Amino acid sequence: MTVLRIATRKSPLALWQARYVGDRLAQLHRGIEVELLPMTTRGDRFLRAPLAAAGGKGLFLKELEESLLDGRADVAVHSMKDVPVELPDGLHVPVVCERTLPLDALVSNRFASLEALPRDARVGTSSLRRKCQLRRRFPDLEVVDLRGNVNTRLSKLDRGDFDAILLAAAGLHRLGLSARLTDLIDADIMLPAVGQGVIGIECRREDAEVRTLVSPLNHAPTLLRVRAERALNAALGGGCQVPIAGFAELADGQMRLRGLVGRPDGSAVLHAEASGPADQPEDLGERVADVLIAQGADGILRELYQQ
Repeated sequence: MTVLRIATRKSPLALWQARYVGDRLAQLHRGIEVELLPMTTRGDRFLRAPLAAAGGKGLFLKELEESLLDGRADVAVHSMKDVPVELPDGLHVPVVCERTLPLDALVSNRFASLEALPRDARVGTSSLRRKCQLRRRFPDLEVVDLRGNVNTRLSKLDRGDFDAILLAAAGLHRLGLSARLTDLIDADIMLPAVGQGVIGIECRREDAEVRTLVSPLNHAPTLLRVRAERALNAALGGGCQVPIAGFAELADGQMRLRGLVGRPDGSAVLHAEASGPADQPEDLGERVADVLIAQGADGILRELYQQ
C-alpha cells in the first residue's frame, strides 16, 4: 500500500484529528502517502434541531462508514464519544490513541466557574448528558441548545448569546484554543461522556494490512478504559438520545468505573461505580450497568426511548 485514505468530517476539529493520525502514520511508515477524504455528514447538515432530535451522534459517522464499506477510504478517524455502541457489519475500531483531557470545560467571558454563574444565566450545550447533570446541580440556570463546531459555538458566546458554554476540553486543546478554557469541570460535578478525549481509528475487519499499519498508534491503557466505558453503555442499551455518562480510570492494575443515567431535565440522576482488575473491562462495565439498572435506570431509558 502506498496511499492510505482517511475519511473525516470537514469540521476543524475532525480535520485536526485526521491530520494528527495521518502525520503519525507517515512518520512510522516510510513511503506511505496519506490522503484525506473530508466529508459533510448528516449530523453536520442538521444544525437547527437538537442533536438527539436529529437522530443522535451516529449521524456524524454514517457517510464516513459508507466510504469504508465501498472502498473509497481505508480508515476513518473519529472522536470516540461520537461512536455508537453498534458498528456496521464488517467494521471495527481496533485502535485508539492516548486519551487527552477527558473532562468537560466551562468557557465564559465573564464568570470563572459554574458556581460563579448568577441565577438565570444562559448556558449553551448540545449534550443531554451535560444538560442532565447541570440542571440537577444548578437548577436555576437556563440551559439552552447550542449546535455547531467549536468555533461557531465560541462566536455565539462572544456575541453575547450565552453567559457561558460547555465544551469538551480536549477539543479546545487540539485546536490551540486552551486559552479560551475558563475552568475544567471535575468529574465529580460532571461525569464525562463514554470515550471522551479519545481519538479512534475505524477500518474494515478483513483488511489485515491496514490494521497492521495503524496498530502502532494504539494506546493499550486507553483502550482498556474505552472498552469498560463502552461495555457499560452497551449493557444499558445506550444511544445518543439519553443522558448516559461513563468514565474509567486506571491505577496499579486496577480500574475504577463510574457511570450515570438521568433524565434530561435533571429530575432523576442515578450514579454507580465499581472497581476491578484492569484486564476485565467488559465485566466491570456490565457490573456498573447492573447497579444502575437495579436503581431504576431501565425505566428511565425505556421512558426516554418512547418519547
